[in-house]
Parts: sequence; structure tokens; C-alpha cells
Amino acid sequence: MSQMTRQPRTRLATTGRGKWGDRSFWLICLVAGLGVLAILALILVTTTKEAWPALREAGIGFITHNNWIPNDPDGPSGPRTPEFGALAFVYGTLVVSAVAIFVAVPISIGIALFTTELAPRRMRGAITTVIDLLAAIPSVVFGLWAILVVAPNITPLYKGVHDFVDAVPGLGSIFGVPVNSGQSFMTAGLILAIMIVPIVTSLSREVFATVPEAEKQAALALGATQWEMIKGAVLPHSFGGLVGAVMLGLGRAMGETIAVALAIGGSTQVVANLFASGNAMPAVIVRNFGESSGTYRSALIGLGVVLFVITVVVNLLARVIVRRAEVRFKGAA
Repeated sequence: MSQMTRQPRTRLATTGRGKWGDRSFWLICLVAGLGVLAILALILVTTTKEAWPALREAGIGFITHNNWIPNDPDGPSGPRTPEFGALAFVYGTLVVSAVAIFVAVPISIGIALFTTELAPRRMRGAITTVIDLLAAIPSVVFGLWAILVVAPNITPLYKGVHDFVDAVPGLGSIFGVPVNSGQSFMTAGLILAIMIVPIVTSLSREVFATVPEAEKQAALALGATQWEMIKGAVLPHSFGGLVGAVMLGLGRAMGETIAVALAIGGSTQVVANLFASGNAMPAVIVRNFGESSGTYRSALIGLGVVLFVITVVVNLLARVIVRRAEVRFKGAA
């Protein structure tokens, strides 16, 4: 009889502790999530406050105009009103990041698929180790390699591509006459592609590993080839994770500084030619922030604000794409 009366008490005590643990865990997660949002909001507010003098003076022209003249009116170069139009830097950042994503994503997904679906087990560890080592290389090393090795030796290849497509309408402008130094949008994009391959590959590999084995075996049992199984079972199941991996790689590409500053050339211009030199927002900030002051310093901080906003917008668009794709896949299922 005593045992029958003790058993409900034990269950109630356990249930009470379980509810307390659940509530504590929920509270910790809530605080962590709100903390991240608070940090992002503080970053945006503080940087916007510091950049406000330049943003107020330039207005919408800060992102729509192409004139970047930070000379002080009373400086040694003579009286000249400063102008802060960041269009060329925004353009350079987007172009370089697009080149990096265009080159890196197919390579990364291919490596991830080979590692998870095709490679022998003995090779998988070696491939993973090499990719992880590539991610550990400092960005300044990539930048030095770009300016000392890649840029001088890749110029003949650029010239060959230009000569081959020069007569093709459109392509002749995109792959125009290359600069002699080899420091260009394309060079910076290729270096960034190498730098983000480890990130996209590692995340894609983990996403592919979550595909249920039963779905893959079912596709093969129905007579699908290896590629048909990947196309019909692996890729649809992994689409959301792949988009997330690409977005993280894009964020790394858009925010990279030293490697881009050394490889892009430093010209303030908006041109369609990928083989021409240009500039990017992070590169401008890292080159000039230490010697800036006053409105010029505010303008450089304003570049950081613009980069932050672009990154947020890109990630929001990615979430919309993922949600629509998931709805489409569920409807097809």
C-alpha cells in the first residue's frame, strides 16, 4: 500500500522538474535570440549615428552617385568640396561577390556530392582534411598570392579570352581589354571563390548527410541511376540547406577586405569589363580608415552601413526563395 502511494508523488516530482527544465531552456533560447537581435540593432544604430554627417550631406547620392572625392576644402590639394558617391564601391562589391559565387558554388557542391555519395570511404577523410586546411589559410596569404603570383601570370589568359570573344556582342564588353597588372574584378572574384569553397563545401556536405538513406535506396530500387537519385532525392531534400550554405559564402565574399584590397586594383569606376580594375567597400575602408577624419571618416563608416544593409537584404531574399521552394516541393510531393 505504501508503494502505491509513493509512486504518484515520484511522477509529480519528475513532471515538475521537467516543466521547470523546459521553461528554463525556453527562457535561455529566448534571451539568446533577443540578444542577437539586440546586438545587430546596436551595430546598425551606432554605425548609422557615426556615419550620419556624411549621409546627411550626400543624401541619396551616397549610393547613386559615382564621385568619391574626399579632399578637404582647405587641404594641400586646394579648395575643393568633398563628394561622397559610393556607387562604384557598391558595384565592385556586388560584381566581385557574384564572380566568386558563380565559380565557387558548382565546385563546392560537386566536391560535397562526391564526398558523400561517390568517393570511397578511405578518400572521404583525406578530402575533408584538405578542405578544412584550405579554410585555415589567412586571407592576407591569399591576397599576397594573388598580387605576386596570380595577377601577373593570369593576364595572358585574360587577353586570350578577350581576343576570342571580342567579336561577340555583349561578351566583348564583359570580357574587355584586361589591365596590364592583372588586378581586376575577375582576379579578386577568383581569389574569393577559392576562399569560400571550404565554407560552402563543408556546409553542403553536412546537409547532404542528413538526407534519409531510405529515400536514396528507394530511388535506386525503382531503377534510377546515381545521377537521377541525386537529382530526385538528394538535391530537393537539401535545397534549403544549400541556399543557407551559399548565403554564408556570399557573406564571407562581400565582407572580405585584405585579399580584395590587394587583388582588385583600386580604381574607382563602374565598368562592365570584368578584366578592368575596380574597388569594393571593404577594400576602401581598410585602406583609408586609419588616416581619415571628420566627414571623410563618417563616409567610410557609411560604406560599412551600406554593406550591412545589403547583407541583410540578401539574406531576407534567400529566406523567401527557400520558403517558396519548400512550398513547391511539398506541393509536388
